Amino acid sequence: MKEKISKALLDIGAVFLRPDEPFTWASGIKSPVYCDNRLILSSPDVRELVETAIADTVKKEYPAAEILMGTSTAGIAHAAIAAYKLGLPMGYVRSGNKDHGRQNRIEGKLEKGMHAVVIEDLISTGGSVIEVVEALREAGAVVDGIVSIFTYGMKRGLDALAEAKVKNASLTDFDTLVNIAVKTGYIKPQDAPKLLCFRDDPSNENWRTL
Repeated sequence: MKEKISKALLDIGAVFLRPDEPFTWASGIKSPVYCDNRLILSSPDVRELVETAIADTVKKEYPAAEILMGTSTAGIAHAAIAAYKLGLPMGYVRSGNKDHGRQNRIEGKLEKGMHAVVIEDLISTGGSVIEVVEALREAGAVVDGIVSIFTYGMKRGLDALAEAKVKNASLTDFDTLVNIAVKTGYIKPQDAPKLLCFRDDPSNENWRTL
């Protein structure tokens, strides 16, 4: 599954690998990779592949799940489609409380004690998804874990998830994607070590000189 989804993400341009002409993140970090999983929604075949995989992963990894909660905004559509496939309710968590109406941060009917699974499109450092987990816990939910479409596998992110005591099951990851990119000729074999070096420490630009 990991290889199939990685290839699909590359095929539709949801992930770009550009080690010779790196992107600049908002933080100023030079990155050889850019990920835009929103493009999954525009590709029916890949969308079906991904949403089925999310639903299957929920059933396998979190059989007690009673509700899917999407992260705002990228995880909302994926949570909705996977919840439909599973026959489960869904909701989502805002990045902050609304400034009007009931000032909700959590949208959807979430009862205390419900077993929730968070649906996220992308995990790098893990900060934003952990905030969602904490918001759900504060509301009384039992967060069984996370299903993410793609994870970088950065040490900082793995450590943050471990500290928050939350499990993440990802459909695919950066290492798998790099491997598929080499196999399919998307990147040159000599570029793979650069990409994995970046994964190990994004703030260090030594990867550019390998």
